[in-house]
Amino acid sequence: MITQTMVQPSSWVESGVKLQKVRELNLFKFTDELQNRLEILIERKKNNLLTAAETTELAGITELDRIFTLMNARIIAES
Repeated sequence: MITQTMVQPSSWVESGVKLQKVRELNLFKFTDELQNRLEILIERKKNNLLTAAETTELAGITELDRIFTLMNARIIAES
């Protein structure tokens, strides 16, 4: 098991998450702002430019993305 420091994914739930209707299903999606931030952090990581704070931020957003992927898959499977 790998221990990793991250910004708590729940810190973005209030302002970085939206429900979006996709084929009559309400799915969890990132707001445009959070999606843009994720893309910036990924690009910075590719270029080895991430600060320690950005590394923890990227880990938290990535974990939230994994959680939403699983939740959305369940919503789709149960429809």
